[in-house]
Amino acid sequence: MAEDQEHTMMFRARTEETLQAREILLQVYDALREKGYNPVYQIVGYLLSGDPAYITSHKNARALVRKLDRDELLGELVRYYLEGHR
Repeated sequence: MAEDQEHTMMFRARTEETLQAREILLQVYDALREKGYNPVYQIVGYLLSGDPAYITSHKNARALVRKLDRDELLGELVRYYLEGHR
């Protein structure tokens, strides 16, 4: 038992922010699709430029996406992609 206490264990929990970001992205995706846009292109345009005009105001999507920090969101997306495709 004492030996187990000498080792540090890593535990990564999904934070509320990550879950909130996922929910917001899904809502924005759905709103863009409903308006006839290509959601992936529009979201990428927003992430690269920071211009909220890429996101429709339908279903309050533009206001929702502006709640997210773009740098943190990009980091999460890259991390998710790389960890999920190894």
